[in-house]
Amino acid sequence: MKTARGPEKRYRGKTNNIARKNNYHYACMIPASAAKRSPFRRIAYMRGNIKWLVVIAITFLLFVMNSRVFFPSFIIKRGNTFNLSNVSEEARDLVLAEETEIDLEELALLEDKEIDLQGEIVEATHGMEIEAKYSAVDILAATQPNGSGEGHAAEGETVEFSQDDWKLLLINKQHSIPEGYEFPLGDIQTMKGTMQCDARIIDDLLEMLQDAKEDDIILKICSPYRDLAYQELLFNKKIDWYMRRGMSYVEAYRLGSRIVAVPAASEHRLGLALDIVSDTYIGLDEGFADTPAGKWLAENSYKYGFLLRYPKGKEDITGINYEPWHFRYVGVDAAKVITERGITLEEFWEELWEE
Repeated sequence: MKTARGPEKRYRGKTNNIARKNNYHYACMIPASAAKRSPFRRIAYMRGNIKWLVVIAITFLLFVMNSRVFFPSFIIKRGNTFNLSNVSEEARDLVLAEETEIDLEELALLEDKEIDLQGEIVEATHGMEIEAKYSAVDILAATQPNGSGEGHAAEGETVEFSQDDWKLLLINKQHSIPEGYEFPLGDIQTMKGTMQCDARIIDDLLEMLQDAKEDDIILKICSPYRDLAYQELLFNKKIDWYMRRGMSYVEAYRLGSRIVAVPAASEHRLGLALDIVSDTYIGLDEGFADTPAGKWLAENSYKYGFLLRYPKGKEDITGINYEPWHFRYVGVDAAKVITERGITLEEFWEELWEE
């Protein structure tokens, strides 16, 4: 291997001559003396190994040109098309879709599909199949109200609310269902099967269905009581739906929990929540609010102890998207106060009991 002793010797002689003149020059030459050997020795090494360096450079260039990591470096954009210099003539012109960011919130709000148990895309029902909706006609043909509802305070009577009242139990992402919570599970017989909910709300529910029917509004009940296993199934399906579309688990969980309540915080597991639609509109979407049934429920449900649980404009408080079909039983007195004041159950609790 060749060296650079000649040029290095001459360079060293010049720096030493300068350093001998005075101490200042000597101090200045210290960095130069420390670095003087490196460049000459590198040059000498390269001269002596030029063939190997050429082989390495060519190999690296071929790797770069065929590597996916560096692929965009060889794309030349021409308008909306891209010319690829290292592909066949037939594949040279390639049109790429414009890159856009995914609006996760919009995806959640515009969703109209979901995955069934076999992984197939089906119409969104938030977990409830079409045949699982119970018409008021079928319910009232089998069961009639008997006047055993909770009732309400007389006009002018002072109402005392208690946070221990089963009707006012607050369940959301911050307040899970209490461990060991129990309630009387009641059956509502219909002409097409049996649905279940808290037995203590059945008569008020039947009275609401009856009065709506007299106003030519035929309501349909879906998603009544759900056990833990079924709620977990629905929630996991929603997470899977989002992850199949490229979201991380954290993103899928965050958005899924705005559509389907997490299992530990589902009011359906209390037997106090019902999803209600009508015989003319069975979709669980915001369009239900503009139907005669949706308007009737918004105006009258509180008279029977039911609360529009997730109102529009309160998503940051409830943690759930607007659901004009989801009604929660809180008792007539509390429902009247909450509805007339335009607040949520969370706000009702905060004003009365939380500091």
